[in-house]
Amino acid sequence: MRIAVTGSIATDHLMAFPGRFVDQLLPDQLEHVSLSFLVDTLEVRRGGVAANIAYGLGGLRLDPLLAGAVGPDFAEYEVWLKEHGVDTGSVHVSTEHQTARFMCMTDQDTNQIASFYAGAMAESGRIDLRALHARTPLDLVLVSPNDPGAMVRHTEQARELGIDFAADPSQQLARLSAEEVRALVTGARWLFTNEYESALLRERAGWSPADVLDRVGTWITTLGAQGVRIDRKGEETLTVPAVPDVPVQDPTGVGDAFRSGFLAAVSWGLPLRSAAQLGCAMSALALAAVGSQAYEVHPERLLDTVRTVYGAQAAGLLEEKLGQLT
Repeated sequence: MRIAVTGSIATDHLMAFPGRFVDQLLPDQLEHVSLSFLVDTLEVRRGGVAANIAYGLGGLRLDPLLAGAVGPDFAEYEVWLKEHGVDTGSVHVSTEHQTARFMCMTDQDTNQIASFYAGAMAESGRIDLRALHARTPLDLVLVSPNDPGAMVRHTEQARELGIDFAADPSQQLARLSAEEVRALVTGARWLFTNEYESALLRERAGWSPADVLDRVGTWITTLGAQGVRIDRKGEETLTVPAVPDVPVQDPTGVGDAFRSGFLAAVSWGLPLRSAAQLGCAMSALALAAVGSQAYEVHPERLLDTVRTVYGAQAAGLLEEKLGQLT
């Protein structure tokens, strides 16, 4: 399966705060918040949702096509992605803006406060999926957080071209209008959210859970340490537990790693349970590393994780495909 991943490409500035954010907030002063947090560490890492997902797919030998916008400072990052199996030939390079910046602070409870500078991402709407599809036929387009206009455009183009698409609005839900949310979700083969985003999506769109399932093929909701829930209209909910006892280093990009594993498995024709299990195993790799692309994809390690957590039968379903990656 040829997968195009549209969305953000960014540099992450990741900081660790040794306390708890909630201890710094005064309930009667929330209208006048003025806080500064002294952090212990700063890590500057490669990131951006689309680039993170493409990195994971590249590690699983899916040869993903990355479609996002960057600045002239992208050269070193591009070499890194190419070395890790990502096709960067469709990345738009701005002559006016720097690559986007993600600034995130994580406290001891793994709560996060973040800000995002779009930079070159504002030009993502210039990327034409029709041209990409004409050059290399696409089987699936993943529309991840990006400039809102670009997200809508790429979703509409996927529909026009008859290409399956996955909707992953996540962090951009806070900025999207009701009409934009509905446009991005309706007709998606796959819809990805976390638990909070699932509620926000429904609030923004004015839909019930049943309304969402009327409009998408499969709704995948990640639940953090509780694993993942998969819903389909007329089907029983499928739940898969997360990998337990993972040493938490940095939660940034964990959901992106899950998407990589999940989409790789479904592209191999494996059942949804196997896809969720591989996604959770990929998430564990990312969670144990600092930075969204600091983990390495080791097929043997993934198989060992699946076998230990989900059993020999689950590992057997994945063994042939992961074995081909060694």
